[in-house]
Amino acid sequence: MDVIKGLIDFILHLDVHLFALIQDYGMWIYLMLFLIIFVETGLVIMPLLPGDSLLFAAGTFCAGVKISGETADLNLWIVLGLLIVAAILGDGLNYFFGKTIGLKVLKWRIRGKQLVKQKYIDKTHAFYEKHGSKTIIIARFVPIVRTFAPFVAGIGQMNYARFLQFNIIGGVTWVVSLTLLGYFFGNLPFVQENFETVIFGIIFLSIVPMIVAYMKAKLSK
Repeated sequence: MDVIKGLIDFILHLDVHLFALIQDYGMWIYLMLFLIIFVETGLVIMPLLPGDSLLFAAGTFCAGVKISGETADLNLWIVLGLLIVAAILGDGLNYFFGKTIGLKVLKWRIRGKQLVKQKYIDKTHAFYEKHGSKTIIIARFVPIVRTFAPFVAGIGQMNYARFLQFNIIGGVTWVVSLTLLGYFFGNLPFVQENFETVIFGIIFLSIVPMIVAYMKAKLSK
């Protein structure tokens, strides 16, 4: 529980925590940001890390943030370059895990029965061959889903060359759009005074696609 509370506090007060980290660790903050994005996108067991809000906050600090007369800032080009690489490598690792470990796990047998029927694995493969490109890109902007999408793409044995192409497009689009959003708007007085509310807004907007998909599924039934 303490870990969850700490994570929630970190997400909701990213501006304060990032300011302190930049002041305390200097250039090491770039490695920390890289690892957070890489782990969130690369390890299927870590879907709750703050990807969207972290990119927005990092963009805000690229424009410089002043608290109590002191300023903390990051280099925009370093942040963009490092986090794009982290996002692409993370999805690539997740795809690899899905294709190698994930498929084997799904084929485990319990009392002589396969954990997941082969026909469902085949359907997943067919889905990613047909719709995988847009899934990989759109999933970047949806928390939790972005962590599972490349893993499932690996399980579905989506063609790697095709996966890599849209992994790069999705990674670049996701990092650049949210980081620049923070860079240009993060230091507006309204945003600075209501940073917690803005983070809530980003989180809410990012889960809207899941809510819409859920409602469509319910209505279609």
